[in-house]
Amino acid sequence: MKKALTAQELYLDKVKRTNDKVRFWRVFLFVIFIAVWELCARYEIINSFIFSSPVKVIRCFHRLLLYEGLAAHIGITLFETLASFFLVIIVSLIAAILLWKSRTLSRILEPYMVMLNSLPKSALAPLLIVWLGANYKTIILTGMSVAVFGSVMNLYTGFTEVDAEKIRLIYTLNGTNKDALYKVILPANIPNLFSIMKVNIGLCLVGVIIGEFIAARKGLGYLIIYGSQVFKMDWVILSILILCVIAMGLWLLLDHMEKLYKKMI
Repeated sequence: MKKALTAQELYLDKVKRTNDKVRFWRVFLFVIFIAVWELCARYEIINSFIFSSPVKVIRCFHRLLLYEGLAAHIGITLFETLASFFLVIIVSLIAAILLWKSRTLSRILEPYMVMLNSLPKSALAPLLIVWLGANYKTIILTGMSVAVFGSVMNLYTGFTEVDAEKIRLIYTLNGTNKDALYKVILPANIPNLFSIMKVNIGLCLVGVIIGEFIAARKGLGYLIIYGSQVFKMDWVILSILILCVIAMGLWLLLDHMEKLYKKMI
């Protein structure tokens, strides 16, 4: 005789079945896309010279990895992305704290932050390269420029939306601004910080690629530009696919860190 399931067990079973269904359809759609792509290229429904094919991309990956230093190109793009990402987080935290401490300063700088955040970063990249030279430091700054202004604004907004009663309680107990910051403001904004980081990792990658388009001699952005110039479309598509994998991998890493944090609290 089967034991009757409780409401909690039924709910957990439903969640498990939903998660299994989501994973299945993700894999299924990916496999279908690859199969359709390969068949269309093989039967000349699409031009395989322009659109490539999964088999050609795999062969290109093997060839570039062995003879063209693909690992070095991936490494430099990943390094520049992570460097710009961590610098954006540090600068954003410092700037948001300064704006929170001085409401006058925040009112003065707010229109400039909005203006800089709205500025097309692809227009800023050539100026940075002319001013600072074509090197990896400039590319890192280009990656930062895409994310930092929006990050500061979002983080500062999160600081100002913390429950005022909790901050007032700190001051009632003879606490200082430092106590309010470390015991209320920052802990309350950790979920917000994770959300900002998830957005920033993709933006930093975009900024780095923009910089590599213009000035790099290494990196996936360079491979994309060089491949398009000499009509090596396999190089272009392979580089784009690798960028997709990098972006997804970094996002999943941050998502895993967020879940670990939620389990700890």
